[in-house]
Amino acid sequence: MNTDQTGDTEPVAETGGADEVAETSGTSGTTVPAGKSAKAGTSGKAGRSAKAGKAGKSGKGAPGADARKGARGGTGGKAGRGAGGGPARKGEGDAASGQPSASGRDAETGRNAETGGRFSRRTLLGSAGAAGLALGGAGGAYGRALTEETPTPLAALGSEAVPFHGTHQPGITTPQQSYGQLIAFDLVPGAGRKQAITVMRHWSDTARRLMAGERLPGRADPLIGADAGPSALTVTFGFGRSFFRRTGLLAALPEELAPLPEFSADVLDRDRSDGDLWIQIGANDALVAQNALRALQRAADEAGRASSDASGSKDGSGSEGGSGGSNRSGARGKIVRPRWQMSGFNRSPGATANPMTVRNLMGQVDGTNNPRPEDPDFGERVFVPSSGSPAWMRGGSYAVVRRIRMLLDDWEDLPLARQERVIGRRKSDGAPLTGGEERTEPDLERERPDGSRVIAADAHVRVSAPATNGGAAMLRRPFSYHDGLRPDGAPDAGLLFIAWQADPLRGFVPVQRKLDSGDALSRFIRHEASALFAVPGGAAEGEYVGQRLLEG
Repeated sequence: MNTDQTGDTEPVAETGGADEVAETSGTSGTTVPAGKSAKAGTSGKAGRSAKAGKAGKSGKGAPGADARKGARGGTGGKAGRGAGGGPARKGEGDAASGQPSASGRDAETGRNAETGGRFSRRTLLGSAGAAGLALGGAGGAYGRALTEETPTPLAALGSEAVPFHGTHQPGITTPQQSYGQLIAFDLVPGAGRKQAITVMRHWSDTARRLMAGERLPGRADPLIGADAGPSALTVTFGFGRSFFRRTGLLAALPEELAPLPEFSADVLDRDRSDGDLWIQIGANDALVAQNALRALQRAADEAGRASSDASGSKDGSGSEGGSGGSNRSGARGKIVRPRWQMSGFNRSPGATANPMTVRNLMGQVDGTNNPRPEDPDFGERVFVPSSGSPAWMRGGSYAVVRRIRMLLDDWEDLPLARQERVIGRRKSDGAPLTGGEERTEPDLERERPDGSRVIAADAHVRVSAPATNGGAAMLRRPFSYHDGLRPDGAPDAGLLFIAWQADPLRGFVPVQRKLDSGDALSRFIRHEASALFAVPGGAAEGEYVGQRLLEG
């Protein structure tokens, strides 16, 4: 049904084709095929805007006017509205006279009077839109073809699995992975040793399964890495100094876990430092690492629920009891809460034709002077010996974690020769300025003809060398990080420094004291977070990490 301006109604004439459907306008009796513009005094049911209605008394069209208003004599129909039922567009010509509009387009034919019929910009855009739809359809077909390929076997990169059980925890001497996640937790108020046992059991079981490439049961598996192999995943656990006080285990606190001294270059954010518990995750696939992070967080929540249920059934009240007590934070069922989390990355395996020590974001080869497993004293430098104390730390190591922001804008403004002088190595291949290759021992005594040292007195390689620090050494295993931009536009980027040693008082501390007082590199870095963790030895089959500490 259609209603004209006078309120009279006329039936719609139906024919076989949509383009032939016509409508009779109230008094004029003129029909217009659907989909075409109605000229003066006519209307079309599904047509475009009528260019002008027939003016009541004068009979002249009113260019740009609402067709309803122009139809005072009873003509002009609904087709006179714009696409949304509003007035016809301004500037369009008088449809009755056929005169071009102010824009130069012929109102009846739509051709451009000035360009001889060339397409207008609007026409081109409309055509492009239609073409885009066609291309979109084709793209969908190509997309299906790409996603329906026959699955291929896992590459060596994805299929590599690192054992969870062993003398040492994984992730210490494991070759550096491409992606890392570091996260520290604090025990919630009221949680103690019993709750810590529960969470370490859950975490160890989750880590063991994930590192073997197994799927976790039910909702415990976030499925982020469901399509990937283990990808050299490692999960490493550590305990901070505050953990021993909160669990009543101060008698087992190692001397080596004494607080790190303050250094003059430190600008530490305490909210991103320290922690009761620490997890290091490494993998050669970003989603595998992220999957492990989420799975371990969910495992902590599940441990909290299990601990809460056990306490409730024991005291018959449904409330948390025992050594865990009630959770004063009000977060029922929680054992731990995240304190800080950091993400990092390294070069992917196979990305270079000539593999070398990884580079940091300053472009420098980083870690050349690390102790190597083939060194006769490697084990005693990195791991607590089998005769070490306390007994639960035998086979373990101490991890110093530092978030070091690099002042990359300042660094990159330096000429290459100046950068190499600051480090004491060639930037191209990491070789010392005294010559040779990356692994060549720097000649710290070599002089230039003028008597100056080839490797400057404050060069990083000289100040940090074991030869100038009483033999102090540590296994550096860092990740780079980039957390976006700071308010001033400078990169918030640098190094997640992780150093492993049997005793930080004989490893990190003496070296950092020397660097703090005379390292040329210190002008281009800021230490913004710091932590020290006791990382116990690996779990034997059937054990969880830390069992020898928590259960004696």
